Amino acid sequence: MRDGIYVYPERDRVVFGRPVIDTLAGEIERRSARRAFVIASNTLAQASGVVEALRGMLGNRFAGSWTRIGAHTPRPDVVAAASAAAQADADLVVTIGGGSVTDAGKMVRLCLANGIYEARGLDRLRTRIAADGKRDYPEFAGPDRPLIAVPTTLSAGEFTAFAGCTDPERHVKESFAHRKMAPDTVVLDPVITRHTPEWLWLSTGIRAVDHAVEDLCSINGTPLSDATSLHALRLLASGLRRSKDAKDDLAARLDCLVGAWLSIVGSQSGVDKGASHGIGHVLGGTAGVPHGYTSCVMLPHVLRFNSAVNAERQAMVAEALGRPGGEAATIIGDLIASLGLPRTLRDVGVKRDQLDEIARLSMHDRWIHTNPRRIDGPETVRMLLDQAW
Repeated sequence: MRDGIYVYPERDRVVFGRPVIDTLAGEIERRSARRAFVIASNTLAQASGVVEALRGMLGNRFAGSWTRIGAHTPRPDVVAAASAAAQADADLVVTIGGGSVTDAGKMVRLCLANGIYEARGLDRLRTRIAADGKRDYPEFAGPDRPLIAVPTTLSAGEFTAFAGCTDPERHVKESFAHRKMAPDTVVLDPVITRHTPEWLWLSTGIRAVDHAVEDLCSINGTPLSDATSLHALRLLASGLRRSKDAKDDLAARLDCLVGAWLSIVGSQSGVDKGASHGIGHVLGGTAGVPHGYTSCVMLPHVLRFNSAVNAERQAMVAEALGRPGGEAATIIGDLIASLGLPRTLRDVGVKRDQLDEIARLSMHDRWIHTNPRRIDGPETVRMLLDQAW
C-alpha cells in the first residue's frame, strides 16, 4: 500500500488552444502590468514576428526584449537579461521559447528579487547536492514579479518551480529552486510551435515522455501523477508521430503540448525522478547535449537497469504506449527511432574520454539518488554510459 501527500503547485492558470497574442494581451491587462519585459529565443523572434506584434499591441507598456539566451541557460546571459529588465523598470516578465528561455525567465526574476547582476552572485542561490545525495537548499527572496510563459518546445519546464542554469566557467549545470518560481500563467498555443525546428520539437517530446515514464516508475508517485503520466504517454506517442508526418497538424501539436503539461504534474508536487534525468542534466551542462537528446540516449538503458525492481510499473508504460506485454525500453527505443532521433552518446557528440567526468558529476544530481534501483557510485553510472555509447 502506498501513502503520501500531494501538494498543489502555486500557479494561477494554464490557457490552451487560444491565440498567443490575444491571450498575452488579456493576461497582461488582467495583471495591470505597466512594463512588460519579453525574453524570447532569437530564431523565434525573427521567424514568427511575435515579439514585434507584442510590442505593437502593448505600446508604452512594452518595457523591452531580450533574445540572447544560450543553450542550457548560461549564467552570464541570465544576469545580462536581468540587468536589462531592471533598467527597463519591468514589473512583469514574458518568456516565449524553449526550455532554456523559460528557465532564463525564472532566473531573471530571482536575480531581480535578490539584486543579483553578476554571474558569481548566483553562487548563494544554487542548490548544492553532495555526492551522497544530501541536499542544501539556501534561503533567499522569492520572485516578486509575475511571469507568463509561452513554450515552443515540449520539455515542460514552464510547469516547475525550479530552473537549470549553467556555470560556463566550471562546465556544470546547477539547479535553482523556490516554491514561487514557476510561471504564474502558461499559454499553450500550437500555432507558434510551427516555427520550432523539427529535431527540437520531437526530441523535447521524448523529454516529456521521459518525465511521464520516470514519474510513473518513481519511488514516491501519487495517484494523480500516475493518471496524468499514463494519459501523457498516450497523447505524446500519437501526437509526436502525427506532427512529424504533418507539420501543420495543429491538433497533433496541441496534443503534444497538453501531453507535456500532463507529463510534469508529478514534478510539480515533489515526485522524484530517476537516473535518466540525473545523468541527462550532466550531459547537458558538461557535454552540451540538448535536453531532448539526453532522454533519447539514456531512457531506454535506465529502464532496462531498473526493470529488476519495477517491472510492474514498466508494464504500465508499455500498455500506455499501445504495446501491452512488451518491454518498455524496447518500445520507447522504437518510438525514438521512428522519429528519426539519435540513440547513442556518439550520435550526440559525447567523447569517450568525457564519460568518467560525466559519471562523477552525475552523483551530485538529486535524481541519481532517487533512482528506483540504487546507484552506489560513479561506477554504476559509467556502466549505463557505456551501454549508451
